[in-house]
Amino acid sequence: MKKKIYIESIILILLGFLSSLSLPPFNYILLNFLTFSFFYVLLIKSFENSNDKKIFFLYGWLFGFGYFTSNLYWISLSLTFDESFKFLIPLTVVLVPAFLALFYGLASFLFAILKPKKNLSSFFLFSLMFGTIEFIRGTILTGFPWNLIAYSFSDHIEILHITSVIGTYSFNLFCISLFTSPSFFILRDNKKEIIVFILFVVTTLSFYIFGSQRLEKFNITKAKKLNYKIRVISSNVSIDRFYKDSDPTSVINDLIKISSPQINEKTIFIWPEGILPGISKDQLKEYKFLFENELNKNNILLIGINEIRKEDQTIKYFNSFTVYDHNLEILKSYDKVNLVPFGEFLPFENILGHMGLKTITNNYQSYSRGYTRNIIEVNKKNFSVRLLPLICYEIIYTGNIFDNSDFDFIINISEDGWFGQSIGPHQHFVHSIYRAIESGKYVLRSANNGITAIVNPLGIVEKQVDLGKSGYVDLINSKKINPTIFSKYGNKIFVLIILLYISLIFSFNRS
Repeated sequence: MKKKIYIESIILILLGFLSSLSLPPFNYILLNFLTFSFFYVLLIKSFENSNDKKIFFLYGWLFGFGYFTSNLYWISLSLTFDESFKFLIPLTVVLVPAFLALFYGLASFLFAILKPKKNLSSFFLFSLMFGTIEFIRGTILTGFPWNLIAYSFSDHIEILHITSVIGTYSFNLFCISLFTSPSFFILRDNKKEIIVFILFVVTTLSFYIFGSQRLEKFNITKAKKLNYKIRVISSNVSIDRFYKDSDPTSVINDLIKISSPQINEKTIFIWPEGILPGISKDQLKEYKFLFENELNKNNILLIGINEIRKEDQTIKYFNSFTVYDHNLEILKSYDKVNLVPFGEFLPFENILGHMGLKTITNNYQSYSRGYTRNIIEVNKKNFSVRLLPLICYEIIYTGNIFDNSDFDFIINISEDGWFGQSIGPHQHFVHSIYRAIESGKYVLRSANNGITAIVNPLGIVEKQVDLGKSGYVDLINSKKINPTIFSKYGNKIFVLIILLYISLIFSFNRS
């Protein structure tokens, strides 16, 4: 019995590892039909041979550990820039995936506890447990909805268009069912199971047709020329600036050079997140002399920059997105709402801080969380535009990034240098495609040491500056589409999909 468990443990970790290869930048999506089906078959066969429900938690955890270890190893790279963090590298390589794998263990355990006798009911319950637990993973404890299995479809834009209707969590639940459905060829009792498999394949094809029609309609839609240009900057300023007293002057000069401002062009420049860590947003004006001969009344600058302010006799730091005019007067500002645990804030800081731990991105204290995410409306003589700001990590959330869809563009600024030339920046970028499709809006992404791009409302990357390169992309023309169903109702649709699955579970169990 022990030998059997050891062998199955190795198999489960391997299955999880192989599933991670379906994610960007590899996108070997066909592997999921093998891995999820075998994982499900292994659970079913173990259920027949064991009354110990705890073993199912272990099996789910092992699959999750293999999955997250292989696709989140790059998190440890953020600890290599500061000597005081390097001792934590072995811990993060193991502990982060070990923690996230608990969600998969819980899903498998609940499946074993609730498992009905009928094959089809078990199949839908398995999908429901994992789909629901993935939603919980994306919301509990600030949430970390990274690398949902739905992101393995990132190379198949036509199929992804269904997220404009049902959203990413609902599509993720569908994907789990789709990838698990080939297991019916091993476990089937009758023809019903094969019919369900065929229905999932046909439904996927219908998603493709739906997406193709949307793309065709969008392509023949006439583009409207903007009365200004939006220039999105990509830079490769070293991450060392967070730990060394680097001169902001040289960084600003480099960014101005990349931006290539022209006197007679009305241009909105977008610079990446935290590009000037030694300067607060109020201090930038001290460097006005660098901009005087470069910017004019035809220019606006959007930049990720820190804010320091006093609230209730306490000095607080904020990761901010700020809009400046050509005189570096502040027009609007937004403070980041969704902060990165350990990166931007230290959980239980009063306790862990005394143990010598600190945040990765600064040497002073945790950032404070912004209060609300409001649409930034810029109304100036030469400009009128409404923007939804998302700073770095905030692009990964689905269904709760805005309440009001009355804006023109989503602006995502990021610093991806913490993860080097790994798969991390590729995974981070792909979220922009999903948010564009869900919202039906352009996503303009400016990244330092990352991928900078313009993603249109149908998820097509129209222009891009590749990882490791400096430059810019310009948005000059744009097309508008009708508000998406998902942008109106958000994750309420996921609740309806859950109810559908529950009704299927009871229906097939009675039959």
